[in-house]
Amino acid sequence: MSETPIEDLDIEQLRARCQQLVEQGGHLEFAYAWFPEEADKPEVRYIVHPASSAGLQIWRCHPGQGAIPSLADIAPLVSWYEREISDMCGVRFEGYSEAVPLVFLPGTHVSAPVLNAAGIDPVLQYEPLAYELPQIGGPDRDDIQVLPFGPVRADVAESAQFVFFYIGEAILHYHAQLFFKHRGMEKRFEGKPSNLGMVLAERVSGVGSLCHALAYSQAVEQAAGCVVPARAQAMRVILAELERLYNHLHYLGHLCHTTTLKVGEAQGKYLEELAKQINSRVSGDRLLRNVIIPGGLRHEPQLEGLTFDLQKLQDEFAVYARMLETSTPHLDRLLTTGVLTRQAAFDEGATGPIERASGSNRDLRRDQTYSGYAQLVVYETVKQAGDAHARQQVRIAEIENSLDLIEQVMNTLPSGPIRVPCIPPDNSEGLGWAESPRGSLYYAVHIGRDGRLKRVKIKSPSFSNWRVFPLTVYDSNMMDYAINEASFGLTMAGCDR
Repeated sequence: MSETPIEDLDIEQLRARCQQLVEQGGHLEFAYAWFPEEADKPEVRYIVHPASSAGLQIWRCHPGQGAIPSLADIAPLVSWYEREISDMCGVRFEGYSEAVPLVFLPGTHVSAPVLNAAGIDPVLQYEPLAYELPQIGGPDRDDIQVLPFGPVRADVAESAQFVFFYIGEAILHYHAQLFFKHRGMEKRFEGKPSNLGMVLAERVSGVGSLCHALAYSQAVEQAAGCVVPARAQAMRVILAELERLYNHLHYLGHLCHTTTLKVGEAQGKYLEELAKQINSRVSGDRLLRNVIIPGGLRHEPQLEGLTFDLQKLQDEFAVYARMLETSTPHLDRLLTTGVLTRQAAFDEGATGPIERASGSNRDLRRDQTYSGYAQLVVYETVKQAGDAHARQQVRIAEIENSLDLIEQVMNTLPSGPIRVPCIPPDNSEGLGWAESPRGSLYYAVHIGRDGRLKRVKIKSPSFSNWRVFPLTVYDSNMMDYAINEASFGLTMAGCDR
């Protein structure tokens, strides 16, 4: 990956530039803060994609000890990043009405920023607060019921609390409280050698291990200025699409579980198991871990028999997909459930299949091409309805696309080495990305002294899509909630990192 250009902006310029970016059809991807070497004041970064540019750009700001103007009223998706920056780095944002903690529960007091220049371990104190009821008026106010659900949920669901305000089956208001098991993954990278950081990246979110490894490796490679061999680039595509296959098959099986289509659930999870067995034969690991490293691949994937295995999977999937798209009871529960408009998806930062199901055609494999995707045809998988059915249709189309992409690579697989040395110099930095099964995934890596990691920022797709999801819950009903949540394919690990 080529170096991402950086532009220094005064905080007085920030709002005008953001307004210009949005008016011209550009997109603000994410924001984060860090403390440069020997600095006691944080630096704030905004990663943006101008509509007129084929590449990403970075805006760099130095707020000093003062506040920085909020951009949330111009680009609503940035509100969660501003709140996270406040929680983790102590930066204050002016002019934002939702300036409440994001990572910490209400009632938490932190003695110092979690990420700070002095290396101080903050002390957290917690005093439980009663949940404040929103101002809901009208003649039926006395009929409103409150249901706090979680953080401990049934089965193997990850921890989160959802508070519903409803009358009968109608949901009037919904509040999602995440981050109950925040693991401080970004903090864990600090001081580690860049090659050891791969072990952490693969464990941020288990079902996205490969794409986390890929995005992290590409960030380190950009910092080091190394060029990954063509054979390794091509094999990275195969591995990434294998990860997409098993994730989407699991998604379809779980969605059938919520609509009570038991045959569809069993068949989807059976196909997921076949896909994971293929992963194991190819890489030695069902979750595709321990293959990608900065500079290329750790070892040569075993591709013998892959074409035959995938053809068998494709034949069975074709029958399964037809069943899903012709099962009336299943479709009745999906159609018009959890509608997300294209404008809301853009404003609030939806990504991946969620965004493409609402009419947007963004895909990092095409828009910010990386690895071996530049030589391949990535077909459009866009739907317009924005409901749970459209989200199912996008994933069905992406499974077919993934099988085609793997075939394209297998037919043109180059020979040669699979890795090169990749040692980033001191005080270097890099930005890497990947289109994971759930959407855009970014790693920003800063190298400090002795080649050790100074700061690693992870922008995960579930962080973006959890921000959007509540918009589809308001004015819906309790019976459709589980189906709607399943149709988003969210993970808590993407937030509680």
